Amino acid sequence: MMDAKLLEILVCPLCKGPLLYRKSEQELICRPCRLAYPVQDGIPVMLEEEARKLPATEEV
Repeated sequence: MMDAKLLEILVCPLCKGPLLYRKSEQELICRPCRLAYPVQDGIPVMLEEEARKLPATEEV
């Protein structure tokens, strides 16, 4: 579970844009960069090399 206050201040490390939390997948999504950053044990892993690239067909 992500802390709501943490979600308010977190931004994408690449574009500094807002992130969308997908609870079911435990990911933070950056729409402009089309990256999904994993959340492990409630801790976001905000490293580009750990992020999943979202395919063009995946809805964000």
